Amino acid sequence: MSTEFTRILLDGRTVSLTAHRGRIIAIQPCHGTARHVALPLPVEPHVHLDKTFTAGRCRSTEPGLFGAIEAMAGDLANWSEEDLRFRMGRALREASDNGIRALRSHVDWSEPGAPLAWHVLGEMAQDWRDRIRVQRASLTPLDLLGDPDHGPGIAARVAGDGGVLGCFVYRNDRIDAWLERVFELAGRYGLRLDFHVDEGLDLKADGFDRIVALTSRYGMAGRVLCGHACSLAIRSESEVARMAAAASEAGVALVVLPTTNLWLQDSSAERTPRMRGLAPVHELRSAGVSVLFGSDNVADPFYPFGSYDAVEVLRLASVSAQFVPGEWLDTITTGPAVALGMDPPELAVGAPADFLLIEGHDWTQALRGPRARRTVVRKGEVMHDDRMAA
Repeated sequence: MSTEFTRILLDGRTVSLTAHRGRIIAIQPCHGTARHVALPLPVEPHVHLDKTFTAGRCRSTEPGLFGAIEAMAGDLANWSEEDLRFRMGRALREASDNGIRALRSHVDWSEPGAPLAWHVLGEMAQDWRDRIRVQRASLTPLDLLGDPDHGPGIAARVAGDGGVLGCFVYRNDRIDAWLERVFELAGRYGLRLDFHVDEGLDLKADGFDRIVALTSRYGMAGRVLCGHACSLAIRSESEVARMAAAASEAGVALVVLPTTNLWLQDSSAERTPRMRGLAPVHELRSAGVSVLFGSDNVADPFYPFGSYDAVEVLRLASVSAQFVPGEWLDTITTGPAVALGMDPPELAVGAPADFLLIEGHDWTQALRGPRARRTVVRKGEVMHDDRMAA
């Protein structure tokens, strides 16, 4: 049985879209004003499922990133298998309801052995594979991952589990030696790399520069994703232009995390933040860098609000960085898919009938506010019809 969706705005045209047996079999022009806009189901490039939904029991006593890290460390005693399954399952349900088709979750990995959350998320990824494709990325301190006694074992385990090798980089001692070893490990085990880098407002934080140079040297274009790069926000225009050109040539993608960056950067008690810590997305994108947006932290000490909703993240990013969101849809769809090594989604005849419809005659109306009605379609079947967005 075929399902027809009519008066859809797609690529600037009003069309009807017909799905049959999980595929799009026809896209035809139709008369009348569009009632919905359409986009492929989003891909979420950067979240932390192991930390999620801890905000109610775990609050920072100090503002900023390192206060949140300290608060999160104090909650680790609560991370039983039951606790992790409950919280991560709630997150995956929310992501599924909001139309996410794939995501990459970082998992804190602060000891040589694989953490419990890595095991649990691996099992849950199998349970959820028919609804959401879950990638695991290790989140290891650079000093540990670069350690010749421990790094190879971590990399081997990540590779054996089909994961992504990741670490936290911020003004480390011996940063060049450690990063070199991380790239060597990626080459040895055939791994993609994902870095939390320069998550602070310090001109001396230049890990992004070093990662870009190593990506070029090791020929890893398209296999390295950086997150944050907040320190780029306070560099001179000439420095930003230089790094944007270098990152584009090297093939490094950057995911910007507006919720957590806005919440934590330049944060202090009883003082209005002046510097918001968003990387210069316009300059990077104009230079050819693949710029993505991600939800990052949801309901934890790093960001006590939020949801697993790529469309809402795009709306917030558009306000924060001042751009027209309908012109940046690739930052939550095709861009993240390619960065995660997946086939880019498309809405075309023969493609999977996986898409999101948002009520509105154009993108400005559809994204004007958070309460526009949505329809999630997976394999040609309506999952959530006329759902009020959270």
